[in-house]
Amino acid sequence: MSSTPHDAPPHARPADVPVVHVTDPADPRLHDYTGLTDVKLRSAREPAEGLYMAESSTVIRRALAAGHRPRSFLMADKRLESMADVLRAHPDAPVFVADDAVLREITGFHLHRGALAAMHRPVLPSVHDVVAGARGGAGARRVAVLEDIVDHTNVGAAFRSAAALGVDAVLVTPRCADPLYRRSVRVSMGTVFQVPWTRFTSWPGGLRELQEDGFTVAALALADDAVSLDDVAADPPGRLALVLGTEGDGLSRPTVEAADVVVTIPMAGGVDSLNVAAASAVAFWATRV
Repeated sequence: MSSTPHDAPPHARPADVPVVHVTDPADPRLHDYTGLTDVKLRSAREPAEGLYMAESSTVIRRALAAGHRPRSFLMADKRLESMADVLRAHPDAPVFVADDAVLREITGFHLHRGALAAMHRPVLPSVHDVVAGARGGAGARRVAVLEDIVDHTNVGAAFRSAAALGVDAVLVTPRCADPLYRRSVRVSMGTVFQVPWTRFTSWPGGLRELQEDGFTVAALALADDAVSLDDVAADPPGRLALVLGTEGDGLSRPTVEAADVVVTIPMAGGVDSLNVAAASAVAFWATRV
């Protein structure tokens, strides 16, 4: 192992930011950052170890602005100056610095954005608390529910659309991909820190919680008795929960049966469905208030 403080090129290092320059990818202090490209491993490790990864200065800043706490930082020398204010504000979080080749060996990919932070994973609130606390405590009027979506890119894209189109909260099922996984966060452009969200503890029983809170549960699915999204948008209920299903099979039968209404997106050209990320954007836009 070889690591020494204060020995990286001085031109990129603010004098008042102490750092540790790392040359050994096997340094045990870098455990949080190893194996980042192994989705199965990281999906198991990160929640169990109470952490998640924030990648890029923009995402790191958004995570910190949301009140999340850093465990440590890992970056290239060239990013130190632009991140100096962040590093000064969190003196208890070690700052590890390495050259590009070592960073690649540690993480498993080229860190072209130059900065990572291992963050403490926040404790998730209950569904009721998220819904009640939205809109400055006035309570959510429109929420998105993601059922068992397995692709982190789709989860991130749905969050970004939710933020852009005014969805008050996003609720994910127990088997849905992790919104705080590195790719989800990156694709969302950090909006996973902006939109209130939590995970159901039971499913589809969790839908009953929403219905008890006064939500009309609208399942986006194909069904003979489905109504058009245009009809819902023309006369929206006071509180609306839009439920979107997994990439291949769509919503499960028990979920559709538990919903108050089944909704389809009008389409042409012989197309019967959209990718779930695209469908979420259409549904959020059509029902915006």
